[in-house]
Amino acid sequence: MSPPPNVPDLRVSIAGIELKNPVIAASGTLGYGVEFEDIVSFDKLGAIVVKGLSREPMPGNPPPRVFETAAGMLNAIGLQNIGVREFVSDRLPRLRRHKDVVVIANVFGTSIADYVEVITVLNDGEGIAAYELNVSCPNTDAGGIAFGSDPGVLQELVFAATRKAERPVIVKLSPNVTSIPQMALAAEHAGADAVSLVNTFVAMAIDPETRKPRIANITAGLSGPAIKPIALRMVYEAAHAASIPVIGIGGITTATDVVEYMLAGATAIQIGTASFWDPVATENVVQALTNWCIEHRVEKIADLIGGLQV
Repeated sequence: MSPPPNVPDLRVSIAGIELKNPVIAASGTLGYGVEFEDIVSFDKLGAIVVKGLSREPMPGNPPPRVFETAAGMLNAIGLQNIGVREFVSDRLPRLRRHKDVVVIANVFGTSIADYVEVITVLNDGEGIAAYELNVSCPNTDAGGIAFGSDPGVLQELVFAATRKAERPVIVKLSPNVTSIPQMALAAEHAGADAVSLVNTFVAMAIDPETRKPRIANITAGLSGPAIKPIALRMVYEAAHAASIPVIGIGGITTATDVVEYMLAGATAIQIGTASFWDPVATENVVQALTNWCIEHRVEKIADLIGGLQV
């Protein structure tokens, strides 16, 4: 449906999925969606990515597992989740009550068989638009190397996932690699429909008083505004290397952040850390983005994609 006259057209399309706007709630920030249904207006968002799903339920890491930094946050939740089967039987039916929301399921595992099993279960779930593969997990079949850190391992995973998936597959790339363009191309060549980037940076913090790490896991993932300039560069590189759509992630808190990512080549973006200090950050950015387009006489936001002038 086209927007009313004099209202900017915020629609974008990823892997054949039309989003009403490019603002997506990132995985792990709004739970499975239903926890925030009385707080966030899902119908105002482009899409939501649910908390990562594994083959079996996982308890996650012991606390402390979250720590606020000067310009962001560290987290080592440990991918705590209820397991894919409970999501499909309990959370997904409740989420489907919101008719106007695009749901993306985040998938992870410690072996290719794990990913394939989760996708197989999700294939039977109604109301899911796409899958997002978290490839920052250790592959136990390959000595613990992260799926997203080796092009060959990544291609093997993505190839298996796309052959089983009955919906589009988005690959969420890790920034902890030598070459983001190489990894984006590896995902594309293996059949990915889109890539999202970046996941968190490996980081840490120490309490000088106790001389102990701030996070029980010692290291954790850094997200928030601190990573935005680096993430923006990586999105630019990935978008210019691969021909599939790119979803930008990293430190997005304002409408101008969204515009920067789109000019760098992103088709859509995800907001994560901002939702921890403002649960309605996503819908606020949508409204601010509408205002920005009106002020700058941008009729179709899709026209901004890859519009950086150099």
